[in-house]
Amino acid sequence: MGTGSDGTGKVAVATDGTKSEANVANSEADVAEREAALGSRAPEFVRARRMLHLSWQVAVFVVGLAVVVTGVIMLPLPGPGWVVIFGGMAIWATEFVWAQLVLRWTKRKVTEATQRALDPKVRRRNIILTSIGLVIVAVLGGVYVWKFGLEMPWNIEYQ
Repeated sequence: MGTGSDGTGKVAVATDGTKSEANVANSEADVAEREAALGSRAPEFVRARRMLHLSWQVAVFVVGLAVVVTGVIMLPLPGPGWVVIFGGMAIWATEFVWAQLVLRWTKRKVTEATQRALDPKVRRRNIILTSIGLVIVAVLGGVYVWKFGLEMPWNIEYQ
C-alpha cells in the first residue's frame, strides 16, 4: 500500500523511440503535480503554533473517529455506512498523511474496479448472472404462492 511509488507504470519515450531518464523524470513530475501534496491542510496560523496545531489534530481525529464509528454502526443498520466511513476518512485526510495515502489507494482501486466492471465481457456475465438469479427468485416465489397463497410466513399455521 504505502510503497511510495504511485506512478502509472508508464515509461516515457522520446520521439526517436529511445527511453531517457529526463523523459521519465518529467512524466513522474506530471503525476506528482496532478496529485495533491501530502500533509496538513490546517490554516497557516494554526500550523505556526505547535500547541494549537496539536489541538487542531486532536480535534480532527476525534471528529473523524466519531464519523467513522457512526459509519461502522450503520453497516448492519439502515443507512449509508460505507459512504459515512469514507467521509470520516476524508476528514482524517485533511490532517494525517496515512489517511491521505489510504484514500489515494482506495480511489485507485475503485477506479480499477470500475474499469473492469465496464468491460463488455464482465458486463455480459453480470447481466446473465442477474437474470438467472431473478428467475430463481421468481420460481421460489411462485412455489410459495402456489403452496401457501398470499399468506405471510409468520401467519402460516403448521399442521
